[in-house]
Amino acid sequence: MPHKLRLAFMGTPDFAVPSLRALVAAGHDLAAVYCQPPRPAGRGHRPQPSPAQQAAEALGIPARWPARLDAAAAAELAALGLDAAVVAAYGLILPKSVLAAPRLGCLNIHASLLPRWRGAAPIQRAILAGDAETGITIMQMDEGLDTGPMLLQQALPIGPATSAGDLHDALAALGARLIVAALADVAEGRLAPRPQPGEGVTYAKKLRREEGALDWRRDAVFLERAVRAFDPWPGTWFEHAGERIKVLAAALVAPAPGAAPGTVLDGELAVACGQGALRLARLQRPGRAPQEALAFLRGHAIPAGTMLPCPATS
Repeated sequence: MPHKLRLAFMGTPDFAVPSLRALVAAGHDLAAVYCQPPRPAGRGHRPQPSPAQQAAEALGIPARWPARLDAAAAAELAALGLDAAVVAAYGLILPKSVLAAPRLGCLNIHASLLPRWRGAAPIQRAILAGDAETGITIMQMDEGLDTGPMLLQQALPIGPATSAGDLHDALAALGARLIVAALADVAEGRLAPRPQPGEGVTYAKKLRREEGALDWRRDAVFLERAVRAFDPWPGTWFEHAGERIKVLAAALVAPAPGAAPGTVLDGELAVACGQGALRLARLQRPGRAPQEALAFLRGHAIPAGTMLPCPATS
């Protein structure tokens, strides 16, 4: 292949794995994979390697997981003699010494149409905001937070039923295709970075677990998007009869005029919201399997007229 490149790959979660595999399949020389250190997980709380570390080891690529990119780690990376570093949801800030080490710099696979949704949770925030589309931006990294100049960008529609899990997988696959194309064009001198627009900048703040509590005072449109945006994590839920009930799917329905937010409107779990109403279509009790609403109600009655509580803070 033309321009076989010597690369380091820097990524940690599932989102990064398709890109790592695509770079290997494209014939590049992967000198090392950098990822977050193993974290305690599961019932035994034993340290578990990240998805990227597992993929690297399966591919026979050395994996490294420094707790921080200090001077020693930066020198170790520089000694690899890299043409480029590819970054995908790595989880550590790259200092200037790392950014400058590879001959062609560091290229980031970012899951949004920059400059919209810079930051930690672009997939979820795009769905929550009701965006009609998002996409992948391949970016030349600088010292700012997702502020570097862009190399390639491709949009992907967000459908009316798209969840964050669906969008994550589609964007991971798109990112894998685009990074291979971007590297080839950069190596051939066919692709020049262009600055991000100064207008349209938004920030995708990190998800908080408590955001999953359904606040019936919000608009039904917003809550339906929240169910999709927070699937699979942190999930959405409400409290009833001392249990935290997960809501896995929901749909907009006609409101009942005058009903207070949180009022169960019928025998099929339509709930009044601040504006509109939301039918809870698929639910899960703690320790139980997910169920469609009617099956759920046979084992856990929530009759019409029940007032579901709103969280203390939204």
